[in-house]
Amino acid sequence: MKSVWGIMAHVDAGKTTLSEAILYNAGQIAAIGRVDHGDTFLDTDSQEKDRGITIFSKPAVFQYNNLSMTLLDTPGHVDFATEAERAVWALDFAILLISGTDGVQSHTKTIFKLLEKNNIPTVIFVNKMDMDSASVDLVLDGLNQQLSDRCIDFYDDESMAAEDEKALDEFLENENLSNDTIKRLVFERKVFPVFFGSAIKNEGVVELMNFMAVLSSGLKEEKEFGGRIYKIESLGRDARLTFTKITGGKVKVKDVLPTGEKINELRVYSGMKYTQVDEASQGDVVAIVGPKETFAGQGLGTENNRIELSLRPVLQYKLSFKDGTIPKLAYPKLLALNEEDPSLNVNWDSHKEEVSLNLMGEVQTEILINRIKRELNYEVEFEESGVLYKETVAKPVEGVGHFEPLRHYAEVHILMEPLKEGEGIVVETDVSTDDLSLNWQRLIETHILEKEHVGVEIGAPLTDIKFTIIGGRAHIKHTEGGDFREATYRAIRQGLMEAGTTILEPYLHF
Repeated sequence: MKSVWGIMAHVDAGKTTLSEAILYNAGQIAAIGRVDHGDTFLDTDSQEKDRGITIFSKPAVFQYNNLSMTLLDTPGHVDFATEAERAVWALDFAILLISGTDGVQSHTKTIFKLLEKNNIPTVIFVNKMDMDSASVDLVLDGLNQQLSDRCIDFYDDESMAAEDEKALDEFLENENLSNDTIKRLVFERKVFPVFFGSAIKNEGVVELMNFMAVLSSGLKEEKEFGGRIYKIESLGRDARLTFTKITGGKVKVKDVLPTGEKINELRVYSGMKYTQVDEASQGDVVAIVGPKETFAGQGLGTENNRIELSLRPVLQYKLSFKDGTIPKLAYPKLLALNEEDPSLNVNWDSHKEEVSLNLMGEVQTEILINRIKRELNYEVEFEESGVLYKETVAKPVEGVGHFEPLRHYAEVHILMEPLKEGEGIVVETDVSTDDLSLNWQRLIETHILEKEHVGVEIGAPLTDIKFTIIGGRAHIKHTEGGDFREATYRAIRQGLMEAGTTILEPYLHF
């Protein structure tokens, strides 16, 4: 069975070095590369090499113990947290990397909560244990106090058994736990096994990989087609890559996706290189060439669309052009950035005639300036222009959207209710398939989630709202997919206009 693993950590814990060690032990590379030498397999972008940090999540495919695995090395810097969060959508398992000298850090806690929210089975690897200041007891104590008391040394069967009644019975009878039992405990997130080692010296890595193989062998086969889109990458000239984790079944070149778009090409990337394949199956991470309407977070087949990101910018910046470029003419070319990272929210303000972006921090700002110069040849700078507020619906309301030009028809009814602070966007359906077929219901859900809808007070993005699809109508002859997009947008807008919205302020915990 194929599996997808992600390595996640606070910046400088050694993610890329661990990725190198795993690929080396699997025979994928001839030597363990070093970030400071700029010769790693996955940090291929010139800015990654210059800065010694991971900016983009990238896959590497390898074979180990007769199993095929894909490894995603994700950014650790908080400025690129949205890139790391989207990568979580593609994972079967996560390796949470901890620095043995620094222990649990601020962003480590954020990542752990993110994995919990997405219900990802997690293994912990404590790196840099070759350093004199690293202590097994201190690190374990920190893990238990700051993350979970279920973070347990992998070789401590007794402590693992204490987390589950059946496991405890097995331990009392045999004085150890079987691989199957440990697998179950990890799959159910009842324990987070902790390994200790040094990635740069390749210590403890093989033991980790052996357990990765054990967990991977426990995945169940799903025969019906499903896929999760976690990333969009622009290729220029109106071409793009839709990076998708296949969660079940198979997909082939020339197939038509449930969205109605055809697959022209399937690519399996590993580092800088890719291989064209005719077919992809469960556990593959593929870049689909052809579709132009897909978006990060979209579900295909059996998979639902993902809700909004947990980690988002709180400041907006104005993009100033230092080379005399007219902002309105540059704006369409900058929109490609939105596809790759929707949290940027590249926007055109027709009243001020300026382009604005939402940014996480200084490092991201510098990298975007360099990228815009390299790819579009614009000399730009960013000026802080304001706090990013949000809005939520003021009270429960039913929004109704109707779209009926010549030879088109769609009607949508959506109940919108405010949620508690921090609950984000939730979408449910409460309508019989006798009244509205399932494919139309799923299309409405897609249109609710495919863009940031804005409030009616100050035009800020919506959050903390539950959307429930409660009705709709289609015409047997004249309804097309785009009709429901128009009707969905109108239903949301009409409901917000009727109920009004409340402005929300961002806040941060320190």
